Amino acid sequence: MSDQIKHECGIGMIRFLKPLEYYQAKYGSWMYGLQKLYLLMEKQHNRGQDGAGITSLKFDLPAGKKYIHRVRTNKSGPIKRVFDHIEDEHQAIGQSNPELLRDPIWAKNNLPFAGELYLGHLRYGTFGRNNIEYVHPVMRENNWKSRNLVLAGNFNLTNVDELFQLLIELGQHPKDYSDTETVLEKVGHFLDEENQLLFRNYKNQGYNNQEISDLIARNISISKILQESSKDWDGGYAIAGMVGHGDSFVMRDPWGIRPAFYYADDEVVVAASERPVIQTVMNVAAEQVREISPGSALVMKKEGQVEEKEIRVPQEKRSCSFERIYFSRGSDKDIYRERRKLGEYLVPEVLKAIDHDLDNSVFSFIPNTAEIAYYGLLHGLEQYQLDEKKKEILRNKESLTEEYLDEMLIKNIRVEKIAIKDVKLRTFIAQESGRKDLVGHVYDVTYGTVRKGVDNLVIIDDSIVRGTTLKESILQILDRLEPKKIVVVSSSPQIRYPDCYGIDMAKLGNFVAFQAAIALLRERGMESVINEVYKKSKEQEHLPKEQIVNYVQEIYRPFTQEEISNKISSLLKADNIKAEVQIVYQTIDSLHRAIPENTGDWYFTGNYPTPGGNKVVNTAFIDFIEGRDKRAY
Repeated sequence: MSDQIKHECGIGMIRFLKPLEYYQAKYGSWMYGLQKLYLLMEKQHNRGQDGAGITSLKFDLPAGKKYIHRVRTNKSGPIKRVFDHIEDEHQAIGQSNPELLRDPIWAKNNLPFAGELYLGHLRYGTFGRNNIEYVHPVMRENNWKSRNLVLAGNFNLTNVDELFQLLIELGQHPKDYSDTETVLEKVGHFLDEENQLLFRNYKNQGYNNQEISDLIARNISISKILQESSKDWDGGYAIAGMVGHGDSFVMRDPWGIRPAFYYADDEVVVAASERPVIQTVMNVAAEQVREISPGSALVMKKEGQVEEKEIRVPQEKRSCSFERIYFSRGSDKDIYRERRKLGEYLVPEVLKAIDHDLDNSVFSFIPNTAEIAYYGLLHGLEQYQLDEKKKEILRNKESLTEEYLDEMLIKNIRVEKIAIKDVKLRTFIAQESGRKDLVGHVYDVTYGTVRKGVDNLVIIDDSIVRGTTLKESILQILDRLEPKKIVVVSSSPQIRYPDCYGIDMAKLGNFVAFQAAIALLRERGMESVINEVYKKSKEQEHLPKEQIVNYVQEIYRPFTQEEISNKISSLLKADNIKAEVQIVYQTIDSLHRAIPENTGDWYFTGNYPTPGGNKVVNTAFIDFIEGRDKRAY
């Protein structure tokens, strides 16, 4: 993606189903779980580089022994830092007798991260707040094992204001105004309620307090706690958690917006945000990795029972299509196929943009995530060219010559490695002019690949959000090759609306598609549309989210996709660019053809899966008109 946006988070959970001694005997190390967790997190580093954290839980330790340990960091290279910290801590404790480090029984009793349950998290700071308090896992501590709660997740809730008020009405005094704090305290409240209810029941039956603790641990209902906690949540979420006595879970929202997968056998349960990560780490086939159903939770009891349980009534599945286009790893077999299709379905629009002149066109991609869609585009172009060759040869079949056949058969799609992501430059220069100059050097080009003034240069990107990097960097450097025309092709449709479910796209004014629509309305004397949408938005500003309508869709209604694309082309072409510039976007229909099972498209269409989405877009439009540069949720 040329416009880097912060997004998503990643979760990883390892749950042993056998004692540490088993893994020492079979795999040569009781650290088998830590090693697997490291791989789970490292192979999901694309999901978060602002912070990382790990919590381990030990089962059945005697009173007085610490059984929950956590390490978090918000410094650079967070995954390495976290695991270096664990290794250093273990080495320091065992330095007097290194042989003890290989003893699983001694390790469990003496080393902080020798446990049966691990929860890891990778964070992107979508709210721009990245102090250590916002790095997961987060904890709610208590002297009762079954009241200790640890959570980590990939989520954003749109109705934090409502949930915050509900906590106050419960009698709580939340220490922070965030969805993380809200989720932690909401689950924690009902965890306390369940504990208290069970305690009273067992007390009335004549059990003593120590007996009651064990009974609560065995019989506490994680699914009931999650049902009560989540009934007011509006948003996308995949949340993993552990309770101090040993129960754990991974829960997914009813629309399946955020992804979550797991693998289970008789030794271990592994959960993560992405399927191919589990496949690689555990060396298992795709069919052995299951997707957690929307609205369900994978519940793992301390005694070893593993079961998927319905928590919320499943809704129409609206899994995030951006996961498929960009965020998730392309090594997933389905995502790889879908990205290829996205490229292939762009062929008609690309041919139109270059006037079907393949002989004088060079094709390439923006590194690195657009590469798979690029292969799909090439496949489609090659098929088109092959069909054209057949037609041409058949038209001239009466006068075929060897030279003519050589000329026809030698024709191929011209492909080159044009753009090179040179280095991750840091914009440490304070002045705006200095920052722009640095942005202009993020990419470099391969010289001599384009015939000056003759060739079209077609570059595919996976999405165009703000267009800033295109205007200030990519188009500038591509123009150095002096092509006749530059065609930038987006494998995703125009991003027109804010996201509010975990992706850092919250301000309408940042989207180049929105800028283009507003510019067209003003150019054509249609400011009344803007004013009317503002009036309707203000009228519903204080309505319950369930009653809010997305009137921002009316901003785009007067124009075709092509008209908006053409306006985007003019907005992104700086005055010093000599080549003609055209931006081509994927259509919504082609998006759904390519990705039929993941239909979440609200950032393209404005059709939000939850009522909170309409509230967010309404707020975002009001903020834009009133000049407030802030998040809409």
